[in-house]
Amino acid sequence: MGRYVIRRLLQMIPVFFGATLLIFLMVNVMGDPIAGLCGDKACDPATAARLKQEFGLDKPVWQQYATYMGNVFTGDFGTAFNGQEVTELMSTAFPVTIRLTIIAILFEIVIGITLGVVTGLRRGRPIDTAVLILTLVVIAIPTFVTGLVLQLLLGVEWKWIKPSVTPDAPFDELLIPGLVLASVSLAYVTRLTRTSIAENSRADYVRTAVAKGLPRRRVITRHLLRNSLIPVVTFIGTDVGALMGGAIVTERIFNIHGVGFQLYQGILRQSTQTVVGFVTVLVLVFLVANLVVDLLYAVLDPRIRYA
Repeated sequence: MGRYVIRRLLQMIPVFFGATLLIFLMVNVMGDPIAGLCGDKACDPATAARLKQEFGLDKPVWQQYATYMGNVFTGDFGTAFNGQEVTELMSTAFPVTIRLTIIAILFEIVIGITLGVVTGLRRGRPIDTAVLILTLVVIAIPTFVTGLVLQLLLGVEWKWIKPSVTPDAPFDELLIPGLVLASVSLAYVTRLTRTSIAENSRADYVRTAVAKGLPRRRVITRHLLRNSLIPVVTFIGTDVGALMGGAIVTERIFNIHGVGFQLYQGILRQSTQTVVGFVTVLVLVFLVANLVVDLLYAVLDPRIRYA
């Protein structure tokens, strides 16, 4: 196990540098950030030159990247064009998005896996057909439509929730945005769990457990569900990074000042330091989440051993 973890950590290093370099290059080809800062009017040449020197934009891209990575390892993610430290933006944005992601993941685990198990055990029956149709509808509808409809009905028409989340963003105000964020993934988790349960319920080890006279609940929880959850855990683990980075639409709809909101503002203002800084942390989150998922395999299936 120890060797496996060390090997995985070493594999993360080139992935981390490759992903951050790619993002750095992509952000720099968006255009001249100083020109975007000045808006429709042309920047004064002297002011533009001073700003480029101040933010290090007058240097070659490779040198900017090397300087940026050197600062990252000291905890310095740079300064946004508005003069605010990127780490300060992160300190307010990430806690909000983490709470939103936790709620979304809980919806996926509780509702998605429950529906998947129920439909997998009752495949072909009316409840199975109804859930399959419902999940297909959820997948087909874009997230921004789901969010706007729920905001209009629950927040504006029926007054059940606040249409916009307050700056503190407590857990209770994030329930509906979390459901919107998780909606598509929740549908996939349901269908994935259903398929896995349906396949494994015909496996020899399940038939043997039933033939031995084990209680149905024990067969499902100790044998069937445990093995069926491996692909579901893989999906949910990789979905953590996707939810945190892909919350732009949900956060815009409900006015949540999280990671997605800051990324949107950064892209809009061509603030390279803000965009690259947030994406760097998201890359780390994605890599750690994948490592945790791989380690969970051995917990779910003791036959899996790490060399």
